[in-house]
Amino acid sequence: MFRIFRPRLCACPGGRLMQPFSTATTAASHLQHKQPRLPRLPVPKLDQTLQRYLTSLEPFLLEDEARGGVPFEEALALRKHWAEEFENGIGKTLQERLYALDKASPHNWLDDNIWLKKAYHEWRAPLIVNSNWWLSFKNDPTIPEDVYLGLARDEIKGTAITRWQVRRASWLLHRTLEFKSRLEKQEVYPDTTRDGLWFQRTIGLNFNTARIPRRSCDTFSPVPPSPDPSTHTVLVHIHDWQYSIDVLDSRLELLPVQTLEQRLLCIVEDAGRRLEARERAVPVGVLTSDERDRWAENLEHLLSLSPANETIFRAINHSIVALSLDPWTYVFPSPSRESASSSSPLPPPDSPKEVDAHLHNLRSSHSSHPAHNRWFDKPFTLIVESNGRAGANGEHSPCDALVPSIMAEYAVVQAIDLDAYDEVLAMPSVQSNESQTGWRRLDWVTDDRIKLECVVAEERARAIVQDSDDSVLWFDAYGAEWIKKIARLAPDAYIQMALQLAWYRTRGEFTATYETALTRLFHHARTETIRTLTKESRAWVLSMMDPNVPVETRRDLLHRALQTHSRISRAASTGRGIDRHLLGLRCMIQPEELAVQPALFQDELFTRSQTWKLSTSGLSPGDQFRGTGFSASEHDGYGINYLPGPSLIMFGIESKHSCPSTSTQIFKSVLIQVLLDMKELCSAPLKSHL
Repeated sequence: MFRIFRPRLCACPGGRLMQPFSTATTAASHLQHKQPRLPRLPVPKLDQTLQRYLTSLEPFLLEDEARGGVPFEEALALRKHWAEEFENGIGKTLQERLYALDKASPHNWLDDNIWLKKAYHEWRAPLIVNSNWWLSFKNDPTIPEDVYLGLARDEIKGTAITRWQVRRASWLLHRTLEFKSRLEKQEVYPDTTRDGLWFQRTIGLNFNTARIPRRSCDTFSPVPPSPDPSTHTVLVHIHDWQYSIDVLDSRLELLPVQTLEQRLLCIVEDAGRRLEARERAVPVGVLTSDERDRWAENLEHLLSLSPANETIFRAINHSIVALSLDPWTYVFPSPSRESASSSSPLPPPDSPKEVDAHLHNLRSSHSSHPAHNRWFDKPFTLIVESNGRAGANGEHSPCDALVPSIMAEYAVVQAIDLDAYDEVLAMPSVQSNESQTGWRRLDWVTDDRIKLECVVAEERARAIVQDSDDSVLWFDAYGAEWIKKIARLAPDAYIQMALQLAWYRTRGEFTATYETALTRLFHHARTETIRTLTKESRAWVLSMMDPNVPVETRRDLLHRALQTHSRISRAASTGRGIDRHLLGLRCMIQPEELAVQPALFQDELFTRSQTWKLSTSGLSPGDQFRGTGFSASEHDGYGINYLPGPSLIMFGIESKHSCPSTSTQIFKSVLIQVLLDMKELCSAPLKSHL
């Protein structure tokens, strides 16, 4: 059984990918330039991978020795022997098989054959919390504050959907689709640049597709040709009903935002009539939150009930993106409602509890009915609540979330333009042609079995959600600007060292740490692992725990740890990482060879060094976001995403309530003190040696 870490929101060490919204290169100028080509992802050299692997074991061996285990030199010598034995034995054969696989692969050995299956599609755990990412957008300044506070009376009769909610949803949807259109016209991220070439392909994996559950291993729905009308639509959820709206005209151009708003209003009006008639949707979308084999089995049954269900399923998969209109604004259950002011039903915008509650809704929907009003298999779902706050949730396997976050930033950065709309949010007339065209219901044919499965799937989702200890930290004492300009250090490496020290202060031990590195320099490449725990980071952490170590020594050790981290980050980003290569080698072992595993792979330290109890990644500064999140990789660990802004560092931290060794609130408080201690360390005057 392979131990694979499913990477989360993708790290981008060194800052923003590129300026994403420049229009300097148009389609016309695009034709005048020769399209660049990205090099093929190499198969790393076996001896170099083994040497880097042995180096990565050193902090574990040093720690084992310090705690009374085998002496460091003896333990390291044994691992070197196993590595040499592997290199000169079966490892040579496995490496040759990898070379042959690469030669037979159209793009590269990893992406074409191994990564998607082993990292995502063979994983049977539910997507909700465990795999999907979630992202909170900053509030739109056009929306009045009384709407965010729940004081406005603009509910559309009988629906719990508000007019400002529909307006923001239409605006975000239009901006998202506009981004896609500009990509296709080569107006943003043109493929005349290497970054553009990488981004064009990667972001395209988010449109007009969905993850399909299959027994043992999932797959993607095929992207249909653009003339197919189902590819011109957006999937909309409201009160657990699903609708499809047309978003392109007959020339395949994006419809005006006013038209999109009117079509959303038509859907809301239709849902209102159904609610008034006491209809209730069977929440089929809840099934997408279930264990993957169970969802595959239920999908087979669902599709067997009626040909209409095949059509609905195809429409969902082919839709460009999804939109959820939630008929609520989620707040944490509290009898005293301490987080709300005495004059408003909702907490103040951007208050800690308000942001955390929003992230919880984006993660898993309302806690009283988790997984409702969602389709977790879609790569990108915009989610807008009744008070206008918004965010997104996405299925992780198409690409790492840095990519859709760039699209989300484009959607959010421009506030609602009221001049693009009628002054009043007018409901379309029931008799008008506009109210009858451009949208359609997607009503499943269900039976008692599916209804029961929805109930039990919700209960399983509830258990996952209730165990998720998820919170955001806004650290505002300083940010990336101080780290770069005053401390003169690399922000990503600096934050990684802060996480190392915070972990040790809370646990009294070290752990394997995963940070994601992009390998965007290569054709059809995705990510590699940065093993943050090194002997240098360990030495610095221990110096911070020893009050007798001088400031000068601590600072020198910090600089060494940062230099090492920057070096291994560059190696990982340039095709010289170790974990993807080790995975590929293991995948080359034939079934008849599995009975006798190499000593290198049987070593308990081989597994321990890949047990990522601290799984981390960073996004770009996140000026348009309020927080983000992904799940811990291990039950007794943390999943931590960070957005290093100039004067504010945001951390999204997730752990499990059921684990006595973890606490998100405790980790947050310790991390704050660590960051303050690091600033003091870097600011302390050095003693003169004159």
